[in-house]
Amino acid sequence: MEGRLVLKACSLFRSDGRVRTGMAVVIEGDAIARIAPDAEVPVLPGDWAVSCKGRLVSPGFTDAHTRLVNGQLGSRRADALLASHEQRLERELQVAEGLTPAEIEALTAYALARGARHGITTFVEHLLAPGCVEAGLGAQSRTAERLGLRLLNSHASCSGLPAHPGPAQVEGNAAHARRMKDHASLRGLLGFHSSNQADDELLRVAGRAKEELGVGVHFRLAESDDGLATTWSRHGVREVNRFEAFGLLGASSIAANGKAIGRTEAQRLARTRTMLSLCLRASATDSMGSPATGLEAALAEHCLVGLGTDGTGTLFSDVDVAHSLLLTLTRAGRTSDPDAHLGAFFLGGPAELSMMIFGRPSGVVERGGLADLLVLDFVPPESSDDLPHLLMQLSQSPVAWAMVNGRVVVREGTLLGADYGALAFEAAKAADSVWKRAGLAT
Repeated sequence: MEGRLVLKACSLFRSDGRVRTGMAVVIEGDAIARIAPDAEVPVLPGDWAVSCKGRLVSPGFTDAHTRLVNGQLGSRRADALLASHEQRLERELQVAEGLTPAEIEALTAYALARGARHGITTFVEHLLAPGCVEAGLGAQSRTAERLGLRLLNSHASCSGLPAHPGPAQVEGNAAHARRMKDHASLRGLLGFHSSNQADDELLRVAGRAKEELGVGVHFRLAESDDGLATTWSRHGVREVNRFEAFGLLGASSIAANGKAIGRTEAQRLARTRTMLSLCLRASATDSMGSPATGLEAALAEHCLVGLGTDGTGTLFSDVDVAHSLLLTLTRAGRTSDPDAHLGAFFLGGPAELSMMIFGRPSGVVERGGLADLLVLDFVPPESSDDLPHLLMQLSQSPVAWAMVNGRVVVREGTLLGADYGALAFEAAKAADSVWKRAGLAT
């Protein structure tokens, strides 16, 4: 596209809940070049002007821990959620081992498109496909590039699979991360499933690859007290201590869930600038206790925090749960300023993650920031200064336009570059194929 992309007559979202009305945003290339009152920004020949008509312009949202593929293949039935962690993982592996790159591509495309229509522009993916690690991650990246979305993906590598040794899974993941290292909107992270599914050799290989490539590591952390006890009985250390010993913590690394961490673990995450991705809605509906313990520890130690869906529901569902938990902790005198914490979870943490990985801020509407932006079908009042109220309004507001790296991917509610219905159809076919192969469909 020649010229500039100019968002005219818009209202600008701020992380404190206040808005600036009557503004214009100029996008050049992949960055926000100028923000000024609308009257001061004329439309030049060659510009693409978008008339926002007072609608809210916000940063694109980040799903800081998702499972684009495996989230569509799991079960949310009560008997599945009440099963033990080991039983649920056994089913997940049964399904995941047979995945093919073509099925991964179809499921990824639909999940990305669905997320984009809900305002997600950056996806932090944790794929589990031990039979085709490098090919599966590659299929996901090609799909994200085709749809114009920002993707950070890794593999949830596991030990104990005779046909797919853990170190080989990590090496396939590392090959993908090496190939994606300098891409403008796609990056590969290293990954493993969790402490109890990773032996020392797998973690040693992951630590060496992290040091060589200089990329982050994505893993599940402290999902239950039972899981912590298992790690302690096997290795004589807490999970965070174990990961730190192998060099797996640090800037650009992402620990998902963290429901059962305590203050000591939170201190180590904060000190190393490891992001804690809270999947609060998913955590609140499983059988492993309340997510409030880990949340309180993260707040007390000023951890870098983001919100993730764990591949189910929408990000705003997690915003709603976060708001409720923050109010509960505040009423009990165990934290303060819940509105500021909510803004940090939703925008602040993802903005810092973007700076770590891409060297540019997103999660903000400011000059020099990455042009990952949304225009939402919501016109806020000029006097708005209530962040929770504003976020709840956004949760009910369709995404009119979405831009990633300055490229329009959704225009007036329509996904560009692919037919949404066709993507849904192909994903359903892929899911049926996977379940039949795993013996889970009639």
